[in-house]
Amino acid sequence: MFRAKTVNLAELATVWAARAAEASNYKQMQRFFRSFEMEIDKFALMVMSIAQIPQPWVLSIDRTNWSFGKTHFNILMLSVVHEGIGYPLMWTMLKKNKGNSNSEERMDLLERLEALFPGVKIAYLTGDREFVGKPWLSFVMIDQPIPFRLRIRQTDKISRGRGQPAIACVHLFRSLSIGEQRVLPGRRWVWGRPVYIIGVRLEPKQKKQKSDDDFLILITEYSPRTALADYGRGWGIETLFGALKRQGFCLESTHFTERERLSKLLAPLALAFVWAMKARIWRHAQKPIRLIEAQGRRARSLFRYGCDLLRRFFIDPLSFSDSLFQPIKLLSCT
Repeated sequence: MFRAKTVNLAELATVWAARAAEASNYKQMQRFFRSFEMEIDKFALMVMSIAQIPQPWVLSIDRTNWSFGKTHFNILMLSVVHEGIGYPLMWTMLKKNKGNSNSEERMDLLERLEALFPGVKIAYLTGDREFVGKPWLSFVMIDQPIPFRLRIRQTDKISRGRGQPAIACVHLFRSLSIGEQRVLPGRRWVWGRPVYIIGVRLEPKQKKQKSDDDFLILITEYSPRTALADYGRGWGIETLFGALKRQGFCLESTHFTERERLSKLLAPLALAFVWAMKARIWRHAQKPIRLIEAQGRRARSLFRYGCDLLRRFFIDPLSFSDSLFQPIKLLSCT
């Protein structure tokens, strides 16, 4: 995958390190994903063992989807965000072609996490407006208490207490200026649970035109003053999706049409991702990524910095014979 920069089997068959013809390589990979059994969740143990991300973890839950012909893929993923990047932890292939996940699917993902990492310490969980509803909020507050920073919809109703009149939460933030934020005093009731509510008015998507979509409104069970900054860290999962797709291994180029096989493919992809991040740490220590001063950002992404180094090594390992970089030692723990 590093050599081809894609997960398309036809492309992988051409760079397969074997003397067999491309057609034979292609069939071997097809048989592997069709017949080989994987304990997918065990890859989470491997990824976290390599990544060595200290606890408590910042978790981010999100969903990504795309289509290949008439086949639709819809993946619900849980990641650990570290240094601005989400590390793939576990995922579920949703059976619905499109649309949001439901509370049961999300709860199952977190229960799998607890079973695999008993006693894990979680700083907080972030999620966008899709991850809402009374069963879900009750789960993270009571059934399996997890600190959270969750975005809610502007139309969601809130009240001062149980049985009190409820209004759409956006009405309490309309007076804000762009960039201004407000923490509502005390706890308010959302979906039958008392939470703190924080709102900020965003830049309108269309200039000179305001809409209800110009607000970011969060709920949390504690630390409302830091909730907006905490929620922003959760966007590291989007960096992960970009690395798995267009910026790295072109996940959308797969021609798989069965969800089970795509789920298997995500397992070695997760391993490849954490390999790239480990290589990035080594490379950045030797030669820090150059900053583009005018734009205030790195010239290359952290993922690409490690991915490109490993790609060069796997294409021409002999050119690294005198180098300090020894991927075999770096990756030997896998």
